[in-house]
Amino acid sequence: MRCSGLREVATACFAGAVAPLLVADGAGAHTGLPAGGAADGLRHPLLGLDHLLAMVAVGVLAAGVRGRAAWLMPVGFVTGMIVGGCLGFAGLEAPLVEAAIATSVVTLGALIVVRVGDRGAWLPLVAAAFGLAHGHAHGTELPTGAVPVAYTAGFVAATAALHLAGAAIGVGLRRTPNLRVASGVLVAVVGVLLVTTL
Repeated sequence: MRCSGLREVATACFAGAVAPLLVADGAGAHTGLPAGGAADGLRHPLLGLDHLLAMVAVGVLAAGVRGRAAWLMPVGFVTGMIVGGCLGFAGLEAPLVEAAIATSVVTLGALIVVRVGDRGAWLPLVAAAFGLAHGHAHGTELPTGAVPVAYTAGFVAATAALHLAGAAIGVGLRRTPNLRVASGVLVAVVGVLLVTTL
């Protein structure tokens, strides 16, 4: 694919990822709205600015690292999210989950700015830890009588789609370092604002 075609794809993915941000409520994913099946699980990560930014940022960051970390990072996030979701389903309380989620947004934004490159072998572990916090938030909001497996399948599918959108954006940002830095700063600043509203 030519560079211009790649930019068009990245722009389309960026628009698709940013459009929900314009209508998302910053705490919307944590309101305890009814969520019973796969469709509700699909919607849940799209209802909160914190989830959207973190999941897209994981993809952007993964596109900028080299080696196995590029694919292990999103896999680590999803794996951690599933584990966290199970803990949340089981009713296991975890302290400072919301703070960990907001901090994940700040950290991922900062990592996009510094461009880890081939020094990111540790990133999958960081992604798994952040995924654990995001998954716990998803799991604790499963209403009584809902179907955990279907709900989990939904939010895992939505997360994977957001990672892919972020990766497409990250590929497009490889040749525009100034835009990459600006994007990372924007994500980190929004994360700081999320932290201050806790």
